[in-house]
Amino acid sequence: MSSRSPAAGKERVLYVLKTRGPQTAARIARRLAVTVMAIRQHLAVLAGEQLVEYTDDRRRVGRPARLWRLTPKAYDRFPDCHAEFAVSMLQAIKGVFGDKALERLTSQWSRQQMQSYRARMPRAKATLAKRVALLTRLRREDGYMAESHSKSDGTITLVENHCSIGQAARLCPMLCARELELFRAVLGEDVAVDRAKHILAGDRCCAYIIANRSKERVVSASV
Repeated sequence: MSSRSPAAGKERVLYVLKTRGPQTAARIARRLAVTVMAIRQHLAVLAGEQLVEYTDDRRRVGRPARLWRLTPKAYDRFPDCHAEFAVSMLQAIKGVFGDKALERLTSQWSRQQMQSYRARMPRAKATLAKRVALLTRLRREDGYMAESHSKSDGTITLVENHCSIGQAARLCPMLCARELELFRAVLGEDVAVDRAKHILAGDRCCAYIIANRSKERVVSASV
């Protein structure tokens, strides 16, 4: 990290905490392939800027593990798609035209997003893995810091480490409901999508469990 500027080093630490959740200095150091001392120096500066904070996780044996995490202030460092403008517009629409107009607006926005995603999805019947991989890439391009992971049971987890419309979604929770509808529509009727984690509910990220419906039936029958 010595070849990088201190500012770049701090941003890398923030990125790890954003995408991986609370971490010890040692784990951050291993992920970034730098010394623990360098990470501690960055964390000290970030703590002084009120961008990170820590808790001591007590263990049965040994010293407590110091877990670092982002503060709410740090979330402003990540893209939010012109959040202030969007929120102001939504507030104005709701104030002038009411909740029904706001619902119609979010429905239209969701339809346009769905058309855009579908136009880039494979036309031929693609595997679930390929469809989710492409959806992950689309979400990453839209600023959601998305990643996906295949599980041994055949399901795939789509994780959004950042909500690029977070402030707007807090004002208009319907946007989150539309997101779930969007994924189900784009991935196809043969795919089941369920939300497992939700940023607005206090989770670090939004996470979705995705599976073929045939697989879903097999799992349900075996329970």
